[in-house]
Amino acid sequence: MSQNPNTPEPPDDDRPIVFRNGTVVTVDDQRRVLTNSDVLVIGTSIAAIGQHLAVPDGTFEIDATDGILMPGMIDTHRHMWQTAMRGYGADWTLTQYFVWYYLEHGKSFRPEDVHAGNRLSALDAIDAGVTTTVDWSHGLRTIDHGEAALDALRSSTGRFVLAYGNIFAGPWEWTADPDVLAFLAKNNTGADDLRFQLAFDVTGDPAFPERAAFEAARELGLPVTTHAGVWGATNDDGIRLMHENGFMAPETVYVHAATLSDDSYQRIAATGGSVSLSTESELSCGQGYPPSWILRQHGIPVSLSVDTSVWFSSDLFSAMRSTLGADRGWEHIKAHEHGDTVTHSHLRAEHVVEWATRGGAASLGMQNLVGSLEVGKRADIVLIKNDHSPTMYPILNPNGHIALQAGRGDVHTVMVDGAIAKYDGELLGDDLASVKKEIESTVDYLQSELGEPAWTQGMNPDAPEAKMLDNPYTYTDYKDASTHQKESERADVTL
Repeated sequence: MSQNPNTPEPPDDDRPIVFRNGTVVTVDDQRRVLTNSDVLVIGTSIAAIGQHLAVPDGTFEIDATDGILMPGMIDTHRHMWQTAMRGYGADWTLTQYFVWYYLEHGKSFRPEDVHAGNRLSALDAIDAGVTTTVDWSHGLRTIDHGEAALDALRSSTGRFVLAYGNIFAGPWEWTADPDVLAFLAKNNTGADDLRFQLAFDVTGDPAFPERAAFEAARELGLPVTTHAGVWGATNDDGIRLMHENGFMAPETVYVHAATLSDDSYQRIAATGGSVSLSTESELSCGQGYPPSWILRQHGIPVSLSVDTSVWFSSDLFSAMRSTLGADRGWEHIKAHEHGDTVTHSHLRAEHVVEWATRGGAASLGMQNLVGSLEVGKRADIVLIKNDHSPTMYPILNPNGHIALQAGRGDVHTVMVDGAIAKYDGELLGDDLASVKKEIESTVDYLQSELGEPAWTQGMNPDAPEAKMLDNPYTYTDYKDASTHQKESERADVTL
């Protein structure tokens, strides 16, 4: 139901839909921004863009006045299965994340818990205007876990890439499992709304045991996505081994890539790969400083991602904002070290808007399908409009407004493949109620499985002792010093 009783309900049939009189941020080749324009959707595709469009009889109209129409956003790296633990690890370090999920409690997740996390994460994405999500699903300990993850994606609204992985075994082991290979071969049909990757990391071991996993990916015709350049975990040796053995490809996505040498960045650039930045994660966890500045220097394509809502915001508005802040902050710091002042920012709002849309599509090989608003492309469209918020008026710089002003609460309408999934600020359908029941069951189970002490301790890790710096300008006993000063003044007067 619409929040506004005067707003007409969206159609549940295949009638054409037109967005009227909005500011259209196309993210096309010319990066056009069109004012007072309409977008007509017929079937699954964008049929026309322009002012005062003539539309077929019976077309459903959505008023986009004072709003921004943009392509559906694309998240290239989200551990969807962890969404059932939203916010649990707010104060974690990367080490604590590794210990909790990899060594201790991640193995407690049942297939139904992976299913619950994926369903909630899929709704979460749509609510924030993310229409395509890579499920970096590295909790698939068994084929039943894989089936659960896949079923959740298939039953959810959105476009997905299931990046199949298993952190509890070496990739050379689980990619040799006949059941896993059969699962991937059976389900990788090339459908526009559900594609596959293999998700695994490269340790840098000179023996290069990951070769078998790369060969399996090649045999299956699947791209590889890998955490690269993560401080203390993956390094230049992994990139070098991939390159020397011929496994770096244009479709390879390197996540974080924050602590690599120029040599590694050059190898990525030369082989046409792209980097998925999870800036909130990199800033908080310590994978390395977000490398947007050096990626720009090497001409490496960039997409954005949220990583995991166990810690961070699960929307790309936050990702755009933090990426701009981190990049600009780094430029200022480096300039100040040399006594200089930055007078012009290199990274602009339009760049991060592009990374959140078109950049993601290109990294996933979907650039001819989604990522921009153009006639003939699939109608994955987001309307940002909130007549009840002062933040959404005036709109003077549309890209700047998307990147630095708007938020998920301003997402009015979300369309995927021509079908409306969110309208007038509310998700359509009754999925949220059933998802909440699944999540409640998962949380109850995990609390019981871990026990209350471990559950509480995991959420509240010990804080290191903080030492206050000595301040030479602070009196040890201010009152005594003040009294002594006054007594001296009185003595001077008496004399």
